[in-house]
Amino acid sequence: MTDKPDLIIFDNDGVLVDSERLTNQIFADAVTGAGLPTSFEDAVTRYMGRRTTDCVADIEEQLGTTLPHDFVHLYEQRCAEVLRAQLTTVDGVVELLDALDNARIPYCIASSGTPEEIELRLTTTGLADRFGDRVYSGSMVAKGKPAPDLFEYAADRMGRPIESSVVIEDSPAGVTGARTAGAHVIGHAALASPERLIHAGAHEVVKDMRDIRALLAL
Repeated sequence: MTDKPDLIIFDNDGVLVDSERLTNQIFADAVTGAGLPTSFEDAVTRYMGRRTTDCVADIEEQLGTTLPHDFVHLYEQRCAEVLRAQLTTVDGVVELLDALDNARIPYCIASSGTPEEIELRLTTTGLADRFGDRVYSGSMVAKGKPAPDLFEYAADRMGRPIESSVVIEDSPAGVTGARTAGAHVIGHAALASPERLIHAGAHEVVKDMRDIRALLAL
């Protein structure tokens, strides 16, 4: 990148907080228990980065029947238990946020999670005060990732053009949505491979969040 971005839009899970390794295993176990054998790798490949409601519709289509009425509640309850005990920030995130503050570059979150899920993650890791009300959930738009709606909504609420914004994403669904919206996209290859993120549309890919500071010339 050569120009200073007008806005940084962060995904949350797998970018700010190291939750994907935990929640994808919980989700795989839940889907398997509902009758659709699903491995951790399956969950990462098919569901990571998408709204839970969209994942449920996908699973029900595969099963040819509806999931138990409490499927989502029990999944979210189990996630909350595990995350409160084990969740940490992704290495390098706090330093990146400090650098953005010093450079006076605004930033926000655009996450597929519900507001309650996002709040739990930010509060548990001590990041809530860093973002305040600059948090936008997939539940706030008609179509979740990989549609561009959430990124366009976040940029609009922040009063910045999406075309001069940088999105940091770890899932192909998120990368696709951000690229379709017109943002510059940096992929964080924690679970998804660099090749998948590039194929989805990422302009650059890092394996370490510390490397993003160099890409942004911070």
